[in-house]
Amino acid sequence: MSAAELTFIPVRFAVLTVSDTRTLADDKSGATLADRITDAGHELIDRQIVRDDVEQIRTQVLDWSHNPSIDAIITTGGTGFTGRDVTPEALEPLFDKHMDGFSIVFHRLSYDKIGTSTIQSRATAGLINQTFVFALPGSPGACRDAWDGILKEQFDYRHKPCNFVEILPRLDEHLRRNAG
Repeated sequence: MSAAELTFIPVRFAVLTVSDTRTLADDKSGATLADRITDAGHELIDRQIVRDDVEQIRTQVLDWSHNPSIDAIITTGGTGFTGRDVTPEALEPLFDKHMDGFSIVFHRLSYDKIGTSTIQSRATAGLINQTFVFALPGSPGACRDAWDGILKEQFDYRHKPCNFVEILPRLDEHLRRNAG
């Protein structure tokens, strides 16, 4: 079956903005992600803002990762080098599996837009409780680049040769195997 013959399968997302200063009214990065998610035909289940605080970030992401109606979480903000940037520190210890390729491809795309300044981002991704989790920088441009250049295709079942949607049902295979 060709990609054109496949049916689109919507994915359920949550978006978390990590910021000490933003509100939903002025959160351009979170809005950029929310708009792109829904414009692509996916479902936005929840959108929140938490402070640049390891425990607040972990609590929200863990709550969402245990919610069976959420397949993927995208965070924006807190991936730089300032003292308040703690999103990777909050999330990476929780990763059941790291997605090293995401950071590599993100930096490749980002380099084309902002040159060597891409090294100031610690964008990261992995799986937490069989939920995809992506930590993006806090700029709308970085959110656009990550969604348009990586995530949009990977969350489209019709994208070939492979995509995240086709492996979603198999993320917990080891749990089912060990339970039986």
